[in-house]
Amino acid sequence: MAKPVVLILDDEPQVLNAVERDLRRHYKSDYRIVKAGSGAEALDVVRQLQRRNDPLALFLVDQRMPGMSGTEFLAEARQIYPDARKVLLTAYADTQAAIDSINTIGLDYYLMKPWDPPEQNLYPVLDDLLGDWWQTAPPTYDGIRVAGTLWSPKSHDVKDFLARNRIPYLWLDIEQDSQAAAMVEAALAAGGPDSGGGRHRLPVVFLPDGTALIEPDNRALAEKVGLRTQAEQAFYDLIVVGAGPAGLGAGVYGASEGLHTLLIDKEATGGQAGTSSRIENYLGFPKGLSGADLAHRATTQAIRLGAELLTAQEVVKVRMEDPYRYVLLGDGTELGCRSLIVATGVTVRRLNVPGVDRLTGAGIYYGAALTEAANYRGQHVFVVGGANSAGQGAMFFSRYAGQVSMLVRGEGLQASMSQYLIDQIAATPNIDVRVHTEVAEVHGSDRLEAITLFNSATQESTTMPAAALFLFIGAVPHSELVAGVVERNSAGFILTGQDLIHDGQRPKEWRLKRDPYLLETSVPGIFAAGDVRQGAVRRVASAVGEGAIAVSLVHQYLKTV
Repeated sequence: MAKPVVLILDDEPQVLNAVERDLRRHYKSDYRIVKAGSGAEALDVVRQLQRRNDPLALFLVDQRMPGMSGTEFLAEARQIYPDARKVLLTAYADTQAAIDSINTIGLDYYLMKPWDPPEQNLYPVLDDLLGDWWQTAPPTYDGIRVAGTLWSPKSHDVKDFLARNRIPYLWLDIEQDSQAAAMVEAALAAGGPDSGGGRHRLPVVFLPDGTALIEPDNRALAEKVGLRTQAEQAFYDLIVVGAGPAGLGAGVYGASEGLHTLLIDKEATGGQAGTSSRIENYLGFPKGLSGADLAHRATTQAIRLGAELLTAQEVVKVRMEDPYRYVLLGDGTELGCRSLIVATGVTVRRLNVPGVDRLTGAGIYYGAALTEAANYRGQHVFVVGGANSAGQGAMFFSRYAGQVSMLVRGEGLQASMSQYLIDQIAATPNIDVRVHTEVAEVHGSDRLEAITLFNSATQESTTMPAAALFLFIGAVPHSELVAGVVERNSAGFILTGQDLIHDGQRPKEWRLKRDPYLLETSVPGIFAAGDVRQGAVRRVASAVGEGAIAVSLVHQYLKTV
């Protein structure tokens, strides 16, 4: 924890310097002495300390000051640091004001000027007050703090981004924490390039250096928290787009086999698998592991072996200039490579029913949204979907929610879910599975309040209260970056290998005398791995394997160019 602050305030420079001198002599090893010459200046200092989350232990304030008395200053300052001890420096004429302030602002002590000798008249009083402060002061969190509301979609996005990138943060709900609300109001009122002058933009991210980001996008946030967003070089042997299991597999094998490898992901490593609360059937982990843990292990391994990783950068376009391939990033940067692996994966399909778009992030979430689970402790939540990701999510939410209802359009879970998950769900008393059931409509003003369910077997509709709705309803491939460059099927999945051979004919633009390799696209040197590829087996182990195979094929390709 940083040294606690003792703030001294006096409008007379000679007195202010004398107080500072005496306090530094006695307290400099344990406290930071900060001084101010006016109430307005002191309030600015207090707000800056609050934004940095610096602990403030004691105010030592002169009563008689023009513009703002000591009592008036303390009345405002205690709203920001309610646990700090409050001491007034007074003259004989101010005694009654000091006594009155004991009742009005909770003054802890008043000292008569002059206080000489300090060993007798100053230090013993402050020692006692500071000792009391240490006994009651809450522990200080000196990391990143995110202040917003539970129902703010952007607050959810920021929390999710930090959590998935394993960046520790403290969540402050301004609807429950008046001090956090005051911090947000002050940050928004300050204006500047980050705030845009708005007063309802959330969240506000308070950083340890005292700066604040207002409603930041992922890239701005990534740069501030120390994630790499810019490439070290302009050209690589291999660029891997997407850092889910397939991309991480490619990164590990590419780097370990001597290829100068760059991994690029627009959000965080791990992909959809990174949001899984528990993966039970991944080889070598008999007790299972979380998707976040698997992603962290693989990321660390890839970087240790020499791969470079860019986070919060999206590849928006791919182009060719033989024999090289180029990727264009969202910020306009273009990077070149000798070979390219597209491992961008898929995203959850959007639910197209009335009210969903308006309440997404405010009680409705796509995917596991693990950061939100604890907010629904003891409540009734719903999970839509019947595949493994939905089952893993339901099991995780059951630790917090009072009841978890799985909504499945089909007759049951057997057709799309692993048996071990089916067995776990059946053995969990607060999970129920509702078959032949889908969401017809959602209801709520600023948050989800209820959902209307339709049962296709009985043709009945039922509206019931709902605290949260988590959606796992199919997949849409992230393949727009290669639209018009490589062949895709009607759903957008990338065609590779033998899927490119039609009636014995290679792709129209194919100029090589050989067939495309197993995971090669219709453009030589561009490969696809994982869920973005047509025909992929949607399992973590399969994706990792495809990433490794793709690197082997990259080596074969590079021998010929």
